[in-house]
Amino acid sequence: MFLPLNDKQFEFWSLRRSGLPSINIARLFKISKQAVSKALITMDDRIEKTLQEMARANQIEVERVNSERGILFGHSVPFNANAIIFVSAKHGMQVWYKHEGNCGACNRYAQCIELLWDFADEMKIKLEKTDDPTKLADELFEKLRLA
Repeated sequence: MFLPLNDKQFEFWSLRRSGLPSINIARLFKISKQAVSKALITMDDRIEKTLQEMARANQIEVERVNSERGILFGHSVPFNANAIIFVSAKHGMQVWYKHEGNCGACNRYAQCIELLWDFADEMKIKLEKTDDPTKLADELFEKLRLA
């Protein structure tokens, strides 16, 4: 399922996830609170279905889904590792597997760091400064799991 990241419904959803109440979203867009509520219900459903589809496609057994935050926690059967699927307004749908990486030797190092810091900012989560994406991911996803 496709998530329309440039769609008004997604924008409402992102604003709510960042902490803006529905009534303020309605005022911002000069529409009724009921229209915002209906759009958010629709978007929550689309996000949950998309997260579930991504889990099936990646053979991840689902443990917990939070469609309002755009996060699915699970366990990868083929990799025998914990996994998280999440929606990022900047990076789209992402799958992350818990692993011990040799990040310094990886050509995706900068992309991983950017993704994790950006997602932490979107979720308004403060992280300890580190240059190790594995440690950064562990801290971020543990805080998300407890939230």
